[in-house]
Amino acid sequence: MWWKSWVCDVNRGRVEFARTHLGLDCPTFVDFDAMIEKTRPDKVLVTTVDATHDHFIIAALEAGIDVLTEKPLTTDEAKCQAILDAQKRTGRQITVTHNYRYSPQRRRMKELLQQERIGRVTSVDFHWYLDVYHGADYFRRWHGKERFSGTLFVHKACHHFDLLNWWLESEPERVYAQGALEHYGASHEFRSARCRGCPHRERCSFFWDIEKDPLLVDLYVRNEPYDGYLRDGCVFSEEIDIYDKMAAQIRYANGVQVSYSCTTYSPYEGYRIAFNGTRGRLEAWIQERQPWPLESFDEFRVTDNFGETELIRIPQAAGRHGGGDALMMDHIFRDPGGADPNHQAAGLREGAMAALLGIAARKSVKSGEPVSIASLTSLVPQAHSRG
Repeated sequence: MWWKSWVCDVNRGRVEFARTHLGLDCPTFVDFDAMIEKTRPDKVLVTTVDATHDHFIIAALEAGIDVLTEKPLTTDEAKCQAILDAQKRTGRQITVTHNYRYSPQRRRMKELLQQERIGRVTSVDFHWYLDVYHGADYFRRWHGKERFSGTLFVHKACHHFDLLNWWLESEPERVYAQGALEHYGASHEFRSARCRGCPHRERCSFFWDIEKDPLLVDLYVRNEPYDGYLRDGCVFSEEIDIYDKMAAQIRYANGVQVSYSCTTYSPYEGYRIAFNGTRGRLEAWIQERQPWPLESFDEFRVTDNFGETELIRIPQAAGRHGGGDALMMDHIFRDPGGADPNHQAAGLREGAMAALLGIAARKSVKSGEPVSIASLTSLVPQAHSRG
């Protein structure tokens, strides 16, 4: 398949660097509407700050163009409803790049659940750990401000919520959540505007020298004069207003109960998950990054009630997100009409449900009350979805 591309970014320096770095021989734009009017593309790929996704998605749909957007679909219920209405009005297609579905180990979990290896799933324990490098990076960037990211309940956890929706083949119905900011942000004893030039660098465990990475220097540091964006912002900034620890109790439309948590300052990175079923339990401790050497495989433990334990090993795939990125891009760009037996492709409804679960969790933290997913938009949760 042959593709012709154009690139648009609000930062003129960054968009020009992207064009040369990627070896693209194409015009670049800093105005989205001008790009659409001049190029009339077949598809728009949206990779902007989360809170702006709705603007570009809707503009593309209204111009009669299909959309491929990164996750999350959007950051609040009003924007989500506006996207739903625009899609219904225009009839155009929206694909959401929920790449975690494509990794081999998560696909194998899906297959075991579809085969009812542990019977009917009744509850799930799902706990995600971001380490002090990856986790902290969210607080250095624009993600640390709720007005841009919707909090990590939306930006990061929508990955995890989409996996749950996909694994359970159901949609979330109700959520009660808690969250707090107590490790990063204003509670710390010292801070600076950014790591570069910070007077506390010798005593700050989170000091990060962006100048050691030439790519980030070319992409961000040299282009700060255009928009003032700091890629190496302080993790203790008083402007940070998202949660760094999160927990949620989720009830699904098919009756499954989920206990979820995410911590953003762990010494290692990965997740623990356990599916409890009527005939047994499927559990795994997936190690993504940590101080000690990683195994070359992921291991699941399946234990039958009144029976034996079976250990299942899945070779780890190369590449980002457990090998899911390359597989997803092959599916989207090389074989978009190909077979999808595990229903790994995510469309508008799947993207909306993952985002709405995060949005509901954030609202629950603020109100102290459970939030119904059906109260947010016109979507009514289904007990049995395509997954």
